[in-house]
Parts: sequence; structure tokens; C-alpha cells
Amino acid sequence: MTNRTRVVVIGGGQAGLAAGYHLRRLGVDFVILDAQDRPGGAWPQAWDSLHLFSPAAYSSLPGRPMPAQPGTAYPDARHVAAYLTDYERRYDLPVHRPVRVTGVHRDGRFLRVETGSGDWRAQAVISATGTWWRPFLPAVPGRAEFRGRQLHTVEYGSPRDLAGLRVVVVGGGNSGAQIAADLAPVTELTWATGRPPRFLADDVDGRVLFDAATARRRALAEGRTDTGGVASLGDIVAVPPVREARDAGLLKASPMFVRLDRDGVVWADGTRADVDAVVWCTGFRPALSHLAPLGLRDRRGRIALDAMHSVAGTRSVAEPRLHLLGYGDWTGPASATLIGVVRPARDAARAVADLVG
Repeated sequence: MTNRTRVVVIGGGQAGLAAGYHLRRLGVDFVILDAQDRPGGAWPQAWDSLHLFSPAAYSSLPGRPMPAQPGTAYPDARHVAAYLTDYERRYDLPVHRPVRVTGVHRDGRFLRVETGSGDWRAQAVISATGTWWRPFLPAVPGRAEFRGRQLHTVEYGSPRDLAGLRVVVVGGGNSGAQIAADLAPVTELTWATGRPPRFLADDVDGRVLFDAATARRRALAEGRTDTGGVASLGDIVAVPPVREARDAGLLKASPMFVRLDRDGVVWADGTRADVDAVVWCTGFRPALSHLAPLGLRDRRGRIALDAMHSVAGTRSVAEPRLHLLGYGDWTGPASATLIGVVRPARDAARAVADLVG
């Protein structure tokens, strides 16, 4: 059976909901297909202690401010998931779940979205599947031979899972710092980073990262090579648990090791350490396998996008009926964040509304 609509949004997380909000306001017929069995996108999957690094007032989707969470300036993952659940209901967004999209195909004047529960034919598609579902593990020699436990960020739950063990946390970004701070009191911790971690000043929060990403993207769009600023997306926001662990001397970074052996890690100078577990806080890649039938990737594995408004681009150059939303700086400054996805979602929805009439 083939269903019909003007626009299919793939993904029911924060990016898909923001796109749906604007499509609804523009009067466009659309559906959101979400592979998960509950609202909230990736947020219900996050580790127990994860907190936003911006206050609720600066972490909202369009139309509905996120309410503050009592007792903390930085909402936790459960609060964000509840907010997204409420957002979906409040605007009566047409989310179908669980529906896993397996492919997007050209079908004459339409795009055919293939799923395990029937196809959809649409005039345009917004892909908003995010990155959480495609964790990245670096090709460190010896990783396959290591006999201890290995977890990526997506598999980490709480300190209880690793208490009493010798643990290496890999990654000098916000996730690495938060998980290292989480584990420091209950494990024999080594925090391995590719470069010395850079902590933002204690009196600023994640908004400065969004501003820095916006300024950098604008400079590149204008052909300027001077994209410097006071912060970058790799800098660490000193949320309270991270600040407390740092000030207690528990967050001392070590250089990145060069290989693993059967029982531990080895540094470039030959120093080694026995470890029981490695937590890879090494980031993600865009989850785009459903777009493979369109053949849009270049030799680097990227999909070329049109720039819009001199800052961000979401529309595929080779397939103008397709927009990509919420995959990071590539599709808008910090667009994998709540605050960063707002503007690209608005622009993509407007472009799609113009296309489908």
C-alpha cells in the first residue's frame, strides 16, 4: 500500500518536531515518520546524569518555551524528553511510530519513502534522523584485541555499571567531560583526550557555543578565512558536576593513547596501563543510510547542500526535493542542538512549502 502526502519528515526527534511545527503553521500537508516506539527522539536513550549545557529558556523549540526544571539551571535528559513529548501533543503533530524508513527513492515527480509498514509518496522529504543512531568509533590499533569492556557514549548508563573498575574515558568534548566527571568518584579513572581540554569560563553556558558556530558559518559563507572566536563547539561548558569534579582535581586529562593491547592501553612513549573498560566519547556521524538509493554522496561521503541566507544550507544540490536537518554544523550552526535547529527548521519548512505549493 502506498500512502500520499505532500511532505514526509523522517525522524520524530527535536529536528523533526521543529520542522513539523513550521509546516503546520504554513498549512502544508505532512507526516512525521519516527522509528522509535516513544516520543523524545534520542533523549530517552541518554545516560542518567546527562544535562543540557544551556538553561531551559535557551533550549526551546519554536512556539513553546521549555519550562524550567526545579532544582537545576540545566535540565536533564528526562526533562527534555518530557518537553518534547508535550510539544508533540500540544501541536498535534502527525507522528507515525514506530515506522522505520528503509529507503528514499525517486519516483517520477515524487519521492517514494519506503518503510516496513508501507510506502509513502511525497513531493518533498525532510530527513531529520540525527546522529545518535550512528556512533563513531576511531580506528585505534588493538581495539579488536582488547579483552575488557568497551562502550560508546550511547551505551553508557550510569556510574553503577562501572563502579570499582579501572576505566579510560576517551574524548575531550562535553560528553567526555560529563561522563568522566560522573565516573571519577567511583572508578580508577583515566581521561584520555586528543588535545588538552578547553573549559569555557564558569560564568558562560552553551549559548556561547551556538554564537561561535553561527559566526564561523557566516564567515565561511562570506569567503573569510578568519573564523576565530572566543569559543568553539569542542570547548567544554562547566556545568555544575563538571565544575565540581574539575575543582576537586578529579578531571586531569592524559594524552590520547596510541593503541590497545589485550589488557590495557599503551601511550606513544611506551607507557601502558591495565584497564577494565574503555568508554568511547568520540562522537557520531549522520544517520543517512535511508538516503543511499538516491546516490547523493560524494567521494568523501558527504551530500552537497545549497547555502541559504548566507549561513546555513539544508537542501540537497543534486535532489532539490530533499532537505537535511539537524545533523550538526553541516546543516546549520550547531543544528544538532535544541537552540541550533530552530532557524534551519524554519528555513527548510519555508523552502519546502514554496516547492510543493
